[in-house]
Amino acid sequence: MDSSSTSTAAPQAGATSAASAGTVKIAINPWVGYEASANVVAYLLKNELNYNVELPEIKEQLAWEGFETGDVDVIIENWGHPDLKKQFIEEKKTAQEAGSTGNKGIIGWYVPKWMADKYPDITDYKNLNKYADLFKTSESGGKGQLLDGDPSYVTNDEALVKNLKLNFKVVTGGSEAALLKSATQAQEQKKALLFYFWTPHWIFDKVDLVRVNLPAYTEGCDADPKKVACDYPEMDLDKIVSTKFAQTGGKAYELVKNFTWTNEDQNAVANDMTNNGMTGEEAAKKWIEANPAKWQAWIPK
Repeated sequence: MDSSSTSTAAPQAGATSAASAGTVKIAINPWVGYEASANVVAYLLKNELNYNVELPEIKEQLAWEGFETGDVDVIIENWGHPDLKKQFIEEKKTAQEAGSTGNKGIIGWYVPKWMADKYPDITDYKNLNKYADLFKTSESGGKGQLLDGDPSYVTNDEALVKNLKLNFKVVTGGSEAALLKSATQAQEQKKALLFYFWTPHWIFDKVDLVRVNLPAYTEGCDADPKKVACDYPEMDLDKIVSTKFAQTGGKAYELVKNFTWTNEDQNAVANDMTNNGMTGEEAAKKWIEANPAKWQAWIPK
């Protein structure tokens, strides 16, 4: 997940010239879908409600810590994190949930479609070991490679490889951009690749990928991080805000709370940011101009 196209917080044409209503700090976690949501909310805060907006680039764990220090008001897309919810919402009470984003998030393992076509049984995890040699790289130490992304991402992959007795090694690619490059090349150049990825994401409209079936997720099967031997759950992605922002953020907090859109909405903005040369602000403006009925419902009355 790579945050190279974050917009600045400069006011745009159309913003009112009256005194600012205040400043809102939305953390930017390192994947473009998150940035898409953050930029749309930021654009509306600036141009409809006359707030200043700061978009500091902060990884997930540190963003939660920012609620306490005042460095972060909003995490616009949270992927689960029951441990952080327990720590910062229940125990420290420095954060609060602010409702669903409307996005359904699913993490999983994928191979390029050409591999599923050539080796139809490869999409069952039970058969991965017989194909492990295909996935060997210089970094995987004689085992098959399972490519992961940014080290800060939510992942059970080390435990899954161990507990499912797979002859694979998790190799960290380092970013969303690295995963996208590998996935694109794997399909175009018929290279073997097993990698961690997630939806919502625009890549599925551009590259044919097939999910590998892990043991079905059941409630609580991932409760012990060391014993996980099941697939990832579908997550209803939500928004997290600082308790202070919830209490004093006024219309800005109301807008964040009201914000909800679809995976398709997010993918459209993310695709413009990644593939169509737009800044986050430009992509947000394009979506906002095309979807007035959606966002007008978010604006506090």
